[in-house]
Amino acid sequence: MRLVELCIRRPVAATMGIAFLVVLGLFSYRHLSVDLFPNIDFPIVVVNTTLKGASVEEMESSVTKVIEEAVNTIEGIEELRSTTKEGLSHVVVIFHLERNREAAVQDVRDKVAAITSRLPAGTDPPVVMKFDVEASPILSIAVAGQRSLREMTELARKLIKEDLETLPGVGSVTLVGGLERAINIDVDTQRLAAYGLSIHQVRTALRAQNVELPSGHVDQGSKELTLRTMGRVERVDDFRQLIIGTVQGRPITLGDVATVTDGFVEPRSLARLDGNPAVSLLVRKQNGQNTVDVIHRVKQRLAELRAVLPADVQTQIVRDHSRFIEKSIEEVQFHLVLAAILVSLTVLLFIANLRATLIAAVAIPTSIIATFTLMRWLGFTINNITMLGLVLATGIVIDDAVVVLENIFRYAEEKGLPPRQAAAAATKEISLAVMATTLSLVVIFLPVAFMEGRVGRFFNSYGITVACAILVSLLVSFTLTPMLCARFLKVSPSRHAHSRQRGFYATIDRAYGALLRWSLAHR
Repeated sequence: MRLVELCIRRPVAATMGIAFLVVLGLFSYRHLSVDLFPNIDFPIVVVNTTLKGASVEEMESSVTKVIEEAVNTIEGIEELRSTTKEGLSHVVVIFHLERNREAAVQDVRDKVAAITSRLPAGTDPPVVMKFDVEASPILSIAVAGQRSLREMTELARKLIKEDLETLPGVGSVTLVGGLERAINIDVDTQRLAAYGLSIHQVRTALRAQNVELPSGHVDQGSKELTLRTMGRVERVDDFRQLIIGTVQGRPITLGDVATVTDGFVEPRSLARLDGNPAVSLLVRKQNGQNTVDVIHRVKQRLAELRAVLPADVQTQIVRDHSRFIEKSIEEVQFHLVLAAILVSLTVLLFIANLRATLIAAVAIPTSIIATFTLMRWLGFTINNITMLGLVLATGIVIDDAVVVLENIFRYAEEKGLPPRQAAAAATKEISLAVMATTLSLVVIFLPVAFMEGRVGRFFNSYGITVACAILVSLLVSFTLTPMLCARFLKVSPSRHAHSRQRGFYATIDRAYGALLRWSLAHR
């Protein structure tokens, strides 16, 4: 083969070519996202609709069923689910896996927009969104202290939440278990009726008088100043002075018909740290971001924020997905290195030549590292599935190098050819067989990537990763292996002419010969 002869004649070019693949692989490895499992996009669309104060029966008949009837006409739906609660409608549309997710979301959005006018008055616009597997929180932070829960909520939101949301890769930070400030208005219906007013008038007055409006602009030389009306009510006393109507020419204020207090929104969530009230912050990452890197950034910023927090306020990480991911990946990486060592020792056991073993073993890290480039190009991540594929490939990628090396070793030992001539002749002799063997392995693993269903989506990266590693090993066996043999393989015909008759290989050979003779005698 011309490629083999070229690599033997020009070892520097061959070395630089393989080194380029290795360096590119190392660079790609640094930019690969690290996650527990592959990022799989399922064509699932969620429609959430809220109507404050509506009963379950009203939401079911007036909202949920209307949305279901609208989206049920879309092509490619596999399953339609719905959950109805007080004031909330949750509809899940599951499409067949072959359906494009973006197109499915757009179809659902169009259908829902067409029936918005049929929903009850006061219904919030339906929210149509994609189901994201990565939408679950990756980090939970508890904020606790000796202060009131309301103070803790303000500190957590202003000093921690808003700061963490600015970090690269952070999608959102949700506050759970806090008490949000609210002005509570308890209307006395009897007094309201005595004045001849309605609750609708109270609501209208609050909306009309508690608002900020733009008021134009003022030119001041070369500057233009924007004006706005400061109409937002902030204090409880100011709410009490809002006029909601008139009776016989007398203005009726909100304080005349209602009790106004500075309180908080009714809590809908709860957080505890060691049994004490706390505020929890749930950090979610942006889609496609490196989970481990995002968590490390959040931890680093959290350590900086502790310096500006009050002394009686403590923050504690209560759930950290990166720990489990890193532990799982480290375990797989350990087995990857262990597999490479065991494979090399096994080759040494049979070849009984340290230089030859090292030449063959070079194919393992070279093939694995170069595969990272293809993984990044294909959009894969470092996860348990792809790493398990590389562990399996560890014992396969060395096969081509061992076959080529063994034939070169045989040419040099038995025929007494110099390493350079032996490398060229031996590699050319078995090149077709090596290619056939390698492609047969690719044909075995590649169909795994095209399996149908959710299992197929899950193992797509597994099959392609193993196939890529095997193809890279074929390139290494035709370039790097014969070049290294031509330069560094040392075989003395007089000393090693009968190496196959000694050591571990000789024992296996004699045992196999005895077994073969017995089998032929008792066929």
